[in-house]
Amino acid sequence: MIYQVYEMQHSAWSPWRRWAEFNAQVFGSPFSLLSYLPAAKKVAAGCELLLRVTQRYDKPEFALTETVVGGIRVAVTEEAVATRAFCRLLHFRRDTSREDPRVLVVAPLSGHHATLLRDTVRALLPNHDVYITDWINARNVPLTEGPFHFDDYVAYVQEFMRLLGPRLNVISVCQPTVPVLAAIALMAQDRDPLTPRTMTMMGGPIDTRINPTSVNEFATTHNLDWFRNKVISRVPAKYPGFMREVYPGFLQHAGFVAMNPMRHFQAHVDFFGHLVQGDGEGAAAHRRFYDEYNAVMDLPAEYYLETLERVFMQHQLPRGLMQVAGRLVEPQAIRATALFTIEGELDDISGPGQTMAAHELCSGIPARKKQHMLAPGIGHYGIFSGRRYREMICPQIAEFIRAHG
Repeated sequence: MIYQVYEMQHSAWSPWRRWAEFNAQVFGSPFSLLSYLPAAKKVAAGCELLLRVTQRYDKPEFALTETVVGGIRVAVTEEAVATRAFCRLLHFRRDTSREDPRVLVVAPLSGHHATLLRDTVRALLPNHDVYITDWINARNVPLTEGPFHFDDYVAYVQEFMRLLGPRLNVISVCQPTVPVLAAIALMAQDRDPLTPRTMTMMGGPIDTRINPTSVNEFATTHNLDWFRNKVISRVPAKYPGFMREVYPGFLQHAGFVAMNPMRHFQAHVDFFGHLVQGDGEGAAAHRRFYDEYNAVMDLPAEYYLETLERVFMQHQLPRGLMQVAGRLVEPQAIRATALFTIEGELDDISGPGQTMAAHELCSGIPARKKQHMLAPGIGHYGIFSGRRYREMICPQIAEFIRAHG
């Protein structure tokens, strides 16, 4: 019922949003006489703030239309090279004949859209041929497409890796580090010639027993039935995925906000101040961040619950117990794929040491093909976006790929 209640609440706010939108225009437009009243800026700012905290945010666009390759500015075209029920494989095709290392960026299926990795892709484009997994909002997937399990995630990743051929380099960010490691391990166990040359794992929960965060502790202090009964809901009738069981994106968003409530509260107070003071640059920066941060997607219930159970509760991968499609996952079988793990010193989602655990699991990889980086003063999102990612982390990823890929 929680999804239905959420929809009713959103509908109940509709008259207030229309009222706020009208007032924001009337008191904010320089062509309106009311905008010259003493309190006009505060009224307009308050109305815009009300709109932003009550509206829905659609999936943003990547909007990556150009890059610089070898000092020359070239066009970038976004194209889907494979489409499956729950995911599209996107290619950012550069208008150049230069052959650079091919990279598959595996985006998280954890509440936000793949566009959260826009900065990751943008920084890679000048020196790499980039593809990304663009996961589809589960509420838009008809029930006739069937369920989507953890094993299906692994199968999708393997299919895309084989599609992109030999000499592939894989980058996984946060949650997908576990299924990606499983996928590559199974390919190595089969001696698949299309096993990737390198795998870069960034801020992922390989072993959440190490330096557990509040996210990890929350997962272990509730059993699976609690999550099934409290956070799983069916998609309402207005969406293509009607009656599909999902973990709603709005609940995940609430969880994100609850981790740092005062920080988000202060950000909105500052946004109000920017509007009143006429600080267009500050207000625009707030809109850009929260347009992305507030755009969330529903997860298939079976995938969400299985990830909780297998990764965060039972720690199957580091304990050597993980099976995919009835096969035991053996990371020690990986020998030819180079491994690069990256962690943030201040990461409060995947604590330092959790991703580095992959090195011990992948004991078959020679030491010369392993590398680890602990980025000082960087939190979770700073690992894959922002200035320090572009200046400090991405160059090391590029160097690692060219050395081993």
